[in-house]
Amino acid sequence: MTSKLVSRRDLDFVLYELLDTAALCSRARFADHSRATFDAALDLSGRIAADFFAPHNRRSDEHEPMFEDGHVRLIAEIGSALKAFTDAGLMAAGHDYEYGGMQLPLSVAKACFAYFKAANVATAAYPFLTIGAANLLLAHGSKEQIDSYARPMLAGRFFGTMCLSEPQAGSSLADIRTRAEAQGDGSYRLFGNKMWISGGEHELSENIVHLVLAKIPGGPAGAKGISLFICPKLLLRADGSTGERNDIALAGLNHKMGYRGTTNTLLNFGEGAQKPGGAAGAVAYRVGEAHQGLAYMCHMMNEARIGVGLGATMLGYTGYLHALEYARGRPQGRPAANRNPADPQVAIIEHADVRRMLLAQKTYVEGALALNLVCARLVDEQDTAQDKTAREQAGLLLDLLTPVAKSWPSQWCLEANSLAIQVHGGYGYTRDYPVEQFYRDNRLNAIHEGTHGIQALDLLGRKAVAQRGMALTLLGREIEMACKEAGARRETVLFARQLGEAAARMALTTEKLHAAGDPERTLANASLYLEMFGHVVMAWIWLRQATVAARQLADNTQEPDFYRGKLQAAAYFFRWELPKTAQWCELLQSLDATTLEMQDAWF
Repeated sequence: MTSKLVSRRDLDFVLYELLDTAALCSRARFADHSRATFDAALDLSGRIAADFFAPHNRRSDEHEPMFEDGHVRLIAEIGSALKAFTDAGLMAAGHDYEYGGMQLPLSVAKACFAYFKAANVATAAYPFLTIGAANLLLAHGSKEQIDSYARPMLAGRFFGTMCLSEPQAGSSLADIRTRAEAQGDGSYRLFGNKMWISGGEHELSENIVHLVLAKIPGGPAGAKGISLFICPKLLLRADGSTGERNDIALAGLNHKMGYRGTTNTLLNFGEGAQKPGGAAGAVAYRVGEAHQGLAYMCHMMNEARIGVGLGATMLGYTGYLHALEYARGRPQGRPAANRNPADPQVAIIEHADVRRMLLAQKTYVEGALALNLVCARLVDEQDTAQDKTAREQAGLLLDLLTPVAKSWPSQWCLEANSLAIQVHGGYGYTRDYPVEQFYRDNRLNAIHEGTHGIQALDLLGRKAVAQRGMALTLLGREIEMACKEAGARRETVLFARQLGEAAARMALTTEKLHAAGDPERTLANASLYLEMFGHVVMAWIWLRQATVAARQLADNTQEPDFYRGKLQAAAYFFRWELPKTAQWCELLQSLDATTLEMQDAWF
């Protein structure tokens, strides 16, 4: 039976034909692997996702977490699915053998995780956060912290969270108030409140490792005074076993439009200090140096941003596959040239407007999946390329693409979900079909881990001009190489010309925006800049896919329909989507101040 989670043929195309992931096996870290082991990991992930994650996707939406006597009640299937995931060793799929991992390339590990995001994005959030928390500790924690917390997380015994936002601060982390008071034994005591903490309370694991941003009294003001702390739900005994509960109280659950199977919590740290006999704050341990917490947390946040983009992609992808199946099986109406009511109705995929909606979805989701795996491959290059310059350049390009990898799928794969509902017609708006849930689940991703606006400010204000625009220059070189290769083929030569022109406009637009000498005016339309930039990046991704498809067709492939579908999706993007960037660049270059000059009283 064909999967409605993700097209395995498309995954294989991106991994092996576009990215040549099998070539990584020549590197020492991946020497034990081959395409056969990569395929085995993908097969395993597909089975577990289909057998344990997908079946309770609707049920966890209908029976969201409940707050009872200070605890959270979840449906049992969530725990069963996570046990199957951890028992298969997938929590540490991309990690060192030393930590019980498989040492898969990240590009393969992310392709494996794509199945779980598509099957049940809410249940997948628990390992997603845990892997990110473990990675942060592996990068910045002490050996003791790695042994005590990261290892149990990668084994699936402990789960992790990231505790950043507070009710009064939101995304403005400089204004957090949670304080950390140093103790004589080297530990700290935390006092404060954290909001929007996904996975913040449950009984799914032996322990929950909270990574908490807080300020040490007397430190620098604002963001420069933020430190990072490990604050476990249950304190550890000397032998590493879990002991008494830390002074962390569940104050409430946030009830969400979608993503309902993931607990989303308000946590109070140290409130027991106000009660007779209560503990004096929540016991915590500082990670790394004082006042460097935001820099450390960026390690997890950037990983999470790309992961959010993957989640948005896969929700759009599974929605597209559901819409495609529905369109092929739903008879309704007749061709425009045939008005004879005696003739049988045709499947709605025979109607041009339905094909338009399906083609748009295909373009958005297959493009977004390729972008996400391109970013994962950049991590593989950053970690394992033999040449130091290649590693550094991969890191720079990854930093530049991170806001796009997070935000473009969150916008356009949500649009794919909207189109999937439209293809289903009235049924799409009901709970008889899952596409309405996919849309609700996906709507959160535009907010998760930094809104579109925050990503836009990061891209235009920092990433595009970092190191005198070095990352943007690197992207320009990548686009130029892709255009040169595509320009040698008749199927893609026009696409190459269009992308070259769009990339030149993007570079000029960036230059003019930063030449204004007025940061407020430069950044006033940053969200539009992100949208324009994202479309140019996606055109680069589609040009690369189209070039591979054209080459395969020229070699008399046995799968002409698959490759022609890739070329047609590329044609859609270059004819319907990329031309929008010309108007966006014109508006941006004018340094339009319409939004900046709008006054509160005029609304």
